[in-house]
Amino acid sequence: MTDLACAKAALAGHTLALCRAGECRVSDGRGIAPMMELIAEGVDLAGCAAADVVVGKAAAMLFAKCRIAAVYAGTLSRHAQRYLDAAGIPYEYGALTEYIVNREGTGMCPMEQTVLSEEDAERGYHLLRDKLAALHK
Repeated sequence: MTDLACAKAALAGHTLALCRAGECRVSDGRGIAPMMELIAEGVDLAGCAAADVVVGKAAAMLFAKCRIAAVYAGTLSRHAQRYLDAAGIPYEYGALTEYIVNREGTGMCPMEQTVLSEEDAERGYHLLRDKLAALHK
């Protein structure tokens, strides 16, 4: 079974699954928080396959920053699709949407909106970190 197939199987009942060489890590955190925490902790995710319930451009940038090898998204935004294509990261998805909707259902997800015009994964990470800090104040 491939790492991506393992990640997809491990995603059941969780929001994020990361698998590499038969070892899987899952999270039940919301949005991009689990990836942001792993990055902040310095966890090496290079070569992992990721399965995520929702992947917008923000998540796609974090996957690129961490050198994720392949992605499965239950729902993938077109912005994320273009970013993953440009980054050369193979992906699969269940549903494709124009953009990720915010939790209130009133517009675009603030994380996706934060990085909409950014193409550099490192700068995107810093923009997202700052946005999350501002939202938690």
